[in-house]
Amino acid sequence: MGEIRSDVNIMSRTNQREPPAPTAGIAAVERDTGLSKDLLRMWERRYGFPRPQRDSRGERVYPPEQIEKLRVIRRLLDGGMRPGQLMRLPLSELLEQVAGEPRSAAAGREPTSALLPMMEQVIERLRQHDEVGVRAHLSRMLLRLGLQRFAIEFAAPLNELVGEAWARGDITVGQEHLYAEQMQQLLRQGIGSIPEAEQRPAVLLTTLPGEQHQLGLLMAQLCLALEGARCVSFGVQTPPTDIVNAAREQGVDAVGLSFSEALKLNVAYDMLEDLRMRLPAEVEIWAGGRLWARARRTLPGVRFVTGLRQIPEVLAAHRDSRGRQPTATDSV
Repeated sequence: MGEIRSDVNIMSRTNQREPPAPTAGIAAVERDTGLSKDLLRMWERRYGFPRPQRDSRGERVYPPEQIEKLRVIRRLLDGGMRPGQLMRLPLSELLEQVAGEPRSAAAGREPTSALLPMMEQVIERLRQHDEVGVRAHLSRMLLRLGLQRFAIEFAAPLNELVGEAWARGDITVGQEHLYAEQMQQLLRQGIGSIPEAEQRPAVLLTTLPGEQHQLGLLMAQLCLALEGARCVSFGVQTPPTDIVNAAREQGVDAVGLSFSEALKLNVAYDMLEDLRMRLPAEVEIWAGGRLWARARRTLPGVRFVTGLRQIPEVLAAHRDSRGRQPTATDSV
C-alpha cells in the first residue's frame, strides 16, 4: 500500500503545472523600457524581436526575459548602436557590450575622476532604496558645485551611470524611477531659484509624442535660464499642432526639443521637417540630444545641440543673428 501511495504522489506532482511566468502588456513595457509602442511593433515586424505572446483578448503580452533584453537594447541604442546590430544577439552578449561600453560615447558626459565616487554613492543609495539618502546626496552636490556645474558635470554623467546600472540589472526599474523623481524635483527647484529673464530669446521647451524622458529637458531648461533665456516649459509629448499654436501665442524665438537615441534618425528627421513646415519661419528649432551626433545633413532653420555645453554657443549665435541683447553674466 505504501508503494501505491508513493506512486500516486509522484503522479500528482508530475501532473502539477508550473505557474506561468508573469507577462506585461505593451503599455507596461513602454513605461519600463522607454521604447514606444510604435517602435516595439515596428521591431517585431522588421526584426522578429520582440516576440510577444497573446492574451485571452488577443493583446500583446511580453515575458520577463524579453523585457530584460529590451532594456539592455535601449541602453546600447543610447550609446549610439543600431537596432539591426543588436536584435539577433543573446542577452549575455548584449550585457557584455554594456559592460565594455566606453563612457566617451556620452558625448562630453564622461564623469571626472573627482566626481565619480560621489556618483557611485548615489547608485549605492539607490540599491538600498534609500530615497532620503539619494535626495540628500544630490542636494549636497548641487550646493557644492552650483547649478551649472551640477547639471553639466554631475547630473548628465550620473544619468548615464544610472542607465548603465539599470541595463545591467544592478538596479530595478523602480529604483531608476526613484532616482529620476528625485533628480527632477531638484532640477525644478534649481530652475525656480533663477530670476525670470525678460530678455530674448524666449524658448518653448518640450518633446514630441513618443518622447517621454524629461530629465534632459529639465537640464537644458536650467542651463538656458542661467544664460538669460526666457523658458516656456510644456513638459513632454506635445503634439506638433499644440507646439505651433503655443509658439505663436507665447511669441517665442525658438522651440527646443529633446530627442532620445532610441529613436531612428530618419524618423527624427521626418518629425523635424514636419514641424519646421508648420512653424513660422522666424521661429528656430533647437533639436537636442546625442542622437544628433550621428546627423549627416542639416535642416534649414534647425540647430542640432548634442550636449549641454553647447547651449551658450547656441544662444550667442542666435543673439548675434537677431541683434545681441546682454545676458545676466555680462555685467559680472
